[in-house]
Amino acid sequence: MSENANLRDDSFVVAGTTYHSRLLVGSGKYKDLDETRQATDASGAEIITVAIRRTNIGQHPGEPNLLDVVPPSQYTILPNTAGCYTAEDAVRTCRLARELLDGHKLVKLEVLGDEKTLYPDVTATLEAADTLVKEGFDVMVYTSDDPILARRLEDIGCCAVMPLAAPIGSGLGIQNKYNLRTIIENASVPILVDAGVGTASDAAIAMELGCDGVLMNTAIAGAQNPVLMASAMKKAIEAGREAFLAGRIPRKRYASASSPLDGTFF
Repeated sequence: MSENANLRDDSFVVAGTTYHSRLLVGSGKYKDLDETRQATDASGAEIITVAIRRTNIGQHPGEPNLLDVVPPSQYTILPNTAGCYTAEDAVRTCRLARELLDGHKLVKLEVLGDEKTLYPDVTATLEAADTLVKEGFDVMVYTSDDPILARRLEDIGCCAVMPLAAPIGSGLGIQNKYNLRTIIENASVPILVDAGVGTASDAAIAMELGCDGVLMNTAIAGAQNPVLMASAMKKAIEAGREAFLAGRIPRKRYASASSPLDGTFF
């Protein structure tokens, strides 16, 4: 098989399921469900995260249902605990998601610490993760960019660790490349950047660092043209992944001629 074929077949595994798109997208903040559908389709994403406390996926009969535009037959629905500030609320929300989605086990855990920064409460996150794993959930967990905490969450049994690049919805891009690289180098589960991406170059940098994927919502839904931004993010993820696999040149302080004079004829 050629190298190009290998790149096309590049995939990663979460909780025993293989995915070919390394871009995960949210389903909130769009102007309507039609825009949600168009942007999701343009992103090429296979995993779609859903805020159970804010989105109707069947718990409100008669109201517009997100699953009508992103059906579980086509996408992996990833229920999340956005808006939860205690371990108890997060666990309860995951149990509700499992009931609504007919025994669905894959969830995205996030337990927030305060309303201003939406920074994770890491103590409550550890508590909730431990409970959910023991109850048989496959837990993808949102956390800070602390390498020690990332390892503890992996040891608990989380199937993917999702450190922030910057605060949720900030669009600031990756603020601590060193920590992310440390987490990636010491992990044996997928590491996906979650929160802080603002534009396509941020997503590409995350992938160039060696992340297995990137989850984003605001960067797409909040763009002036969400559908076009979704397409841009798809390309950025692919380009960043290929650059990581290709291996960048070393950084040097001085120039190095791209057409050296050694061995030339005069």
